[in-house]
Amino acid sequence: MDLHGYPLKAKYCLPKQPQPTKLLPATSSVTSAYKNRLPYQSESTSLPWLPNAYYRAAALNPTLAPLSESFPGLPPTKIVPFISERPDGVFTRHSLDEWHRSNMTNYKESETTRHNAERLRADLSRTIQDVCQQAKRIQGESTKNLGERVNDIEYWKSELCLELDAMIRETNSLADMQKRLERALADTEGPFQVAHKCLLHREKRMGIDLVNDDVEKQLITEIKIIRSCRERLQQCLNAVNAQLMSNKEARQELEKDLADKQMGHHIDSKCYQLKNSSRDIHYYKGVERVDATVSVPETWARFTDNNIFRSQSQRVTSAKLRASTESLLMGTADEMWRQFNKVNDAFTSRITEIANAKSKIQTHLAKTRHEIFQIETKIQVIRKTIQDKEVQLKVAQTRLDERTRRPNVELCRDAAQLRLVHEVNEIHETLRNLQQCLRASEDMLQMLVRSKAVLEHDLVIKNNSLFIDQERCMGMRKSYPSTVQILGYV
Repeated sequence: MDLHGYPLKAKYCLPKQPQPTKLLPATSSVTSAYKNRLPYQSESTSLPWLPNAYYRAAALNPTLAPLSESFPGLPPTKIVPFISERPDGVFTRHSLDEWHRSNMTNYKESETTRHNAERLRADLSRTIQDVCQQAKRIQGESTKNLGERVNDIEYWKSELCLELDAMIRETNSLADMQKRLERALADTEGPFQVAHKCLLHREKRMGIDLVNDDVEKQLITEIKIIRSCRERLQQCLNAVNAQLMSNKEARQELEKDLADKQMGHHIDSKCYQLKNSSRDIHYYKGVERVDATVSVPETWARFTDNNIFRSQSQRVTSAKLRASTESLLMGTADEMWRQFNKVNDAFTSRITEIANAKSKIQTHLAKTRHEIFQIETKIQVIRKTIQDKEVQLKVAQTRLDERTRRPNVELCRDAAQLRLVHEVNEIHETLRNLQQCLRASEDMLQMLVRSKAVLEHDLVIKNNSLFIDQERCMGMRKSYPSTVQILGYV
């Protein structure tokens, strides 16, 4: 844009100011009257129409002394006496030829002076024209150089703006990836705590069920995998944070360079638009001797090019890091989900196995209880039989005892006596057998009771294990984060 204004007028273009009346110095014949009376000389040089010759002529002090004393440079033969020494009066000072010769000499000198003045004016005109053309050419070259400089700055400004926009987009994308990593890392804490609590809950199993089964092995593997995933995610997060710092540093360098370019473009554009008719031009004495430059065009361009190259390198590194981070998130999510399914399958298999064992225990317990009932019934029958046999024994022994009281010859070993004796012996044998059967039945009952207690205890253990695995562990594992959460999207 052009800066419009009005030029300052030169002093010789202004209307002439009224000058004070300058009088010629006094021409008194008295020497004391004009001693030290020099004419006024103005210090201003802006009035070229006032001749200095007037003051030089007026500065001579007139005197009545002979010319030889007033002009010591003239030879005595050239000096014409002012007053004749002849006693008879004044004589003619110059001859007519001398008068004509003096006039001709003055004419020639005037013509020579005018010719020299004309030649001087022509030389001055050519000099002024050459100076104006040279000044215009130099100013045009300076303006052209300023224009080229402005174009160079605009080019590098556009390059910096493009690279800065690309860096801002890349930094924002990397910042989003950083947030995803932080969310994914936070979401791995829940599965880790669930697996750890599952191990702690399974430590509460009792008896024989406190076994190092496949579920425990898979849970330990799951904890190792989650811990490994967390470590890799943390390392990746540290790398992303470091890359963000590098991106911000490169962005700050670009912004600083762009701000400098904008300021330089503003200044050089202003300089490019300055003209001889501009208003804001002034004298700055000695400014051409001040060298405040800190670079040359090669280092100036190389500086911006290095900033752009550094930013591009950081962008490439950032893009690769984002790709590797995305791959890491997908890999960790896949590993965790696969192990999660393995643990769930192991739990399902173990729960089924425990449930089958529990069912079998319940079946055996029912049979044992039924057998105990049968044994107890048999024991009661045996005891009733023993009681009945004891009554028969009492009858037989009472009969024998009563028959011992028969008198004399009535004590006969008859068939009745023999049968009673045989009956008593048989009853004793039967009682012994019944007692053995009773003891055997009671021993078997004790064994069945112990077996029942063992089965009942084992059933309690199975119920406890089934509750831990099915209710507590599988209940907690229902809150496992989804794939979208593990990937850090939510």
